[in-house]
Amino acid sequence: MKDVINLNDSDTSISVFKDIVRKFVEKRNWTKYHTAKNLVQAINCEAGELSHLLLFKEYSKEAIWNDEALLTNLTDEIADVFIYLISLINSLNLDLSQIFAKKMEKNKEKYNLKEYNNGLYDKK
Repeated sequence: MKDVINLNDSDTSISVFKDIVRKFVEKRNWTKYHTAKNLVQAINCEAGELSHLLLFKEYSKEAIWNDEALLTNLTDEIADVFIYLISLINSLNLDLSQIFAKKMEKNKEKYNLKEYNNGLYDKK
C-alpha cells in the first residue's frame, strides 16, 4: 500500500483510496455500521459542515488561500466527504470509474453544447 503521506492526484489511482479506506474501516470493526443509509447520511453531514464554512460569506480563491485556518477547515471537510464517499462505494462494491463514465455520457446528452453553452439554456 502506498504511503498515505505521499499521495498526489497525478499518480494515485482510485483503487488506492478504496484500499486505504477499506483497511481503515476494517481495522476499527466499523464495517457493520457502514451501511448505505448511514454513509449517505454521513456524507450529507460532512457536506453540511463544508457548506457552513462559507455560509453567508464571499471569498475569492485568493482570500481562501490567504486564510490558513479557513483553508485547513475546508480541506479537512472536503477530505471527510471524500472518505465517506469512498466508504459508500466500497460498501456497495461499485466501480467509481465506471459509474462516473456512465453519468458523464448521460450529462453530455442532457446538457448538449447546442442548447447549453456558457451557463445559458437556449432552446430554439
